Amino acid sequence: MSDVIDQDGRIRSWTLTPSTPHYVPPAGAIDAHCHVFGPQADFPFSAKAKYLPQDAGPDMLFALRDKLGFARNVIVQASCHGTDNAATLNGIAKSNGKARGVAVVDPAISDADLQALHEGGMRGVRFNFLKRLVDNAPKDKFLEVAGRLPAGWHVVVYFEADILEEMRPFLAAIPVPVVIDHMGRPNVSQGPDGPDMKAFRALLDSRDDIWVKTTCPDRLDPAGEPYADFVRSVAPLVEDYQDRVLWGTDWPHPNMEKVLPDDGGLVDVIPQIAPTVELQRKLLITNPMRLYWPEEL
Repeated sequence: MSDVIDQDGRIRSWTLTPSTPHYVPPAGAIDAHCHVFGPQADFPFSAKAKYLPQDAGPDMLFALRDKLGFARNVIVQASCHGTDNAATLNGIAKSNGKARGVAVVDPAISDADLQALHEGGMRGVRFNFLKRLVDNAPKDKFLEVAGRLPAGWHVVVYFEADILEEMRPFLAAIPVPVVIDHMGRPNVSQGPDGPDMKAFRALLDSRDDIWVKTTCPDRLDPAGEPYADFVRSVAPLVEDYQDRVLWGTDWPHPNMEKVLPDDGGLVDVIPQIAPTVELQRKLLITNPMRLYWPEEL
């Protein structure tokens, strides 16, 4: 049996030997999209989970952070943990103030429980519309939750390009800032002027408080390294929306076990999509600080 799948059938979706990137991020750089899995013995996975990963806890995450040259993390609740945010909260608690988080919640969550998540370091809530990862996505109930979020929170939305048009009324109705995961998964082989990127730009132009994670060349560019189509499509987006872009590793790369991404190689894409020092600082420091550590600005 391959070590990508262990004796209990749990999947490893990350490389054990990430390279050291050639690119050195600026001091204070933030990995604004990553996850933790378990450890399962302490934080069981949801009975509704669509995938069963091996443990990838906070100690592993922070070791990778240091190897890649980052200072902080934004830990996004992984779908395998459902709406029990204990594993993510544990990661934040173990970070010595160097992590904040994005929660996944039951729409019936109380205001008191939302406040407890805030006190634990959460600064946003994620709504997932990928049917292969979640069973349902009740838009009306999500909007009700969005209207009750603690002050300063935002909504993270994950969807694929083929449902962008049907998502537009929902996104327009969200009463707080919005962050779009992985640019809504466009087909980057179409290029920067292709229909997917044009539609996404129209969405960004519809509100000035929609942010975007310019992430996951490993997911979005089927040609693989050096991710030329991703760079060609995304660099103009970073230039044109430079005050609303974020970046993250997506470690430990859920559901990417067939091709294990090299995290060092992903970091080396950064100067290709953000070629100036100013753009790199906005992408990696200024923008994520505004969303997750505004009290330090």
